[in-house]
Amino acid sequence: MADLRVTVDDLELEADWTDDAPETRRALEEALPLSGDAVRWGEELYFDVPVDAPAENAREAVPKGAIAYWPPGSKLCLFWGETPASVDGEPRAASPVDVVARLSDTSALEEVDGGARVRLERLE
Repeated sequence: MADLRVTVDDLELEADWTDDAPETRRALEEALPLSGDAVRWGEELYFDVPVDAPAENAREAVPKGAIAYWPPGSKLCLFWGETPASVDGEPRAASPVDVVARLSDTSALEEVDGGARVRLERLE
């Protein structure tokens, strides 16, 4: 069973926590549920979150489906494909992010526009 429900407008997706950045994950878990109006940057959505966590195991290249925290801007990012910073087709952040979770299926995100409402919550 998945750990998280990610709602993007009327789409419901599932995600699982990763162990890549445990302190960042803990800070985000304590702040759940999180929601915001997202901006689209290539095949990435990002939105403001009320979390202030330092970089931990941060990297620019991330796996498809990554949910990551961007420390400099306190943003939560969902990656499902190429961004303007991508090299060789991999999802890539503008600057290092901490991967905290991973979406099980990203295919529905292809149709999402910027300005989508995103919500991240525990799956009960």
